[in-house]
Amino acid sequence: MRTLSRKKQILGLIGWLVLAYIAAAIGAVASINAADFYASLEQPSWAPPAWLFGPMWTTLYGLMGIAAWLAWRERGARPALTVFVGQLALNALWSWLFFVWNLGAISFIGTVALWVLILVTLVMFWRLKALAGVLLVPYLAWVSLACALTWSVWQLNPQVFG
Repeated sequence: MRTLSRKKQILGLIGWLVLAYIAAAIGAVASINAADFYASLEQPSWAPPAWLFGPMWTTLYGLMGIAAWLAWRERGARPALTVFVGQLALNALWSWLFFVWNLGAISFIGTVALWVLILVTLVMFWRLKALAGVLLVPYLAWVSLACALTWSVWQLNPQVFG
């Protein structure tokens, strides 16, 4: 671990949490009408209820910020943090692809790409600090569900997603 003052540690944690929640906010802007839109779509029987998405994503973004902070504290973290920021950007973009632009195929490709980037980030973080990788496991699991759900909703609603 790098030697960082307590003040830098605290500022670093705040910074990584702020970055994660900025990505959340960008996605949230695109998701303002998501609950109504989601309810209007034909969904698979196993689809989570709409009310679950907000609490899950809020928790996951917090875990992402903490994981990034833990990795940031380690020497040689720059490549892993670069991948982390890339997946964060793709995460924010997905809501726009799906909810605003109704791009089913591109949304699905985006979730698959996001899943791969999360897995790469998880492995890179794990190598720096095991706990940082562990904190991304729920995120990878949720995006695994999101991949399947994006595919299913796209296929069940060709009139919406073309």
